[in-house]
Amino acid sequence: MDIKTTGKTGPAERDEKDGGAAGTATTGDLDGAPDGDLADDPDTDPADDPEDDLEDEAAAPAGKETGVGAGAAAVVSAALAAVALTGTWTGKVVSERETLVGQIKTSGSGTPAQQISEIYGDAWHSTALVNGAFALVALIVAVAVLVLPRHPSWVRAVATAGAVLAGLGLLLSIGTYFDLFLSLPTAGS
Repeated sequence: MDIKTTGKTGPAERDEKDGGAAGTATTGDLDGAPDGDLADDPDTDPADDPEDDLEDEAAAPAGKETGVGAGAAAVVSAALAAVALTGTWTGKVVSERETLVGQIKTSGSGTPAQQISEIYGDAWHSTALVNGAFALVALIVAVAVLVLPRHPSWVRAVATAGAVLAGLGLLLSIGTYFDLFLSLPTAGS
């Protein structure tokens, strides 16, 4: 907005001299508004209007969450549940360790039944424990996401999938640990 000033004194000097009544005249070139109108005042910025700020706040949805954290937690729960079903590198390392410990314990003096239990049974059970721990963590995260309110529908869908997969992984781990699905082989006499 261009403001034309006539006279030799500026606005600050005008106020000091005679209260701003003489010596200068300002005219706006946009709408011909009378002198002293806020539209022509160079000290006021339309962007700083507090009424506009209130309108912007009213236009923004209050309490609207993006669901990024909940979405990430839902994806993590689904991934952990899938890992619990397929097995982990950690489970493999623990299983290999149990196999080695079993071989050391029964190297020369163990009966075939002890060898089977120490070498294979302990390894299977430790793998089931590790996979069950992953499934339990996945289930806790999925339930936490589902319990918290106001999430987008895709977050609820992924968290539900994570909870179902984690529950299945937990059941399989429990069944494997207690030899419900497959029992340890027995040594022939």
